[in-house]
Amino acid sequence: MIGGPLSTQIWADMFALSVPILEKALRPWLVYIFLVVGLRLFGKRELAQINTFDLIVLLTLSNTVQNAIIGDDSTITGGVIGATSLLVLNYLVVRFLFRRAKLDRFLEGAPVVLIKDGKIQQRRLDHELITLTELQAAAHKQGFRGLDDVDRCVLETGGSLSFIAKDPSPITTHHEDLVRRLDQISHQLQRLQARNER
Repeated sequence: MIGGPLSTQIWADMFALSVPILEKALRPWLVYIFLVVGLRLFGKRELAQINTFDLIVLLTLSNTVQNAIIGDDSTITGGVIGATSLLVLNYLVVRFLFRRAKLDRFLEGAPVVLIKDGKIQQRRLDHELITLTELQAAAHKQGFRGLDDVDRCVLETGGSLSFIAKDPSPITTHHEDLVRRLDQISHQLQRLQARNER
């Protein structure tokens, strides 16, 4: 059993704030605003996590701003206040932007068409710093054999890549061609059987 003074010290270390509550609530807000602006300025590529370098940036970014969010306080109370502050801010931002499409578009950016009518938009790829190899890898992840099968590709505001297959897709065309040939063979066999029965 833990003694009185030691027990009191443990509870104080876990729950007693070493910084003012207002500072604990404001720190996450300031970091949140900085990250929103930073990710908006540096593009959707950071959100898409297209290559290893981008993933490393996102992972280290969270570690880099950790101390700015928590400060010198590492208590449970401080963590709960910081997390609640972030959740409330995000809720307020989402509610505020819900009916303000223009402002939301400004903050989120607009979707960028990277492939249009089966043609790669190289200037847009260059602007977004996405290579053909990265685009092909993303297409493979979504089940495409290659970019030749893609009619349209859009870099969405959240950083994800959306692919739309050519209509009809090569697989569909191949399947339909096989079915047509099988039908022809079947008709020819029926004619041969009819001749043999005479």
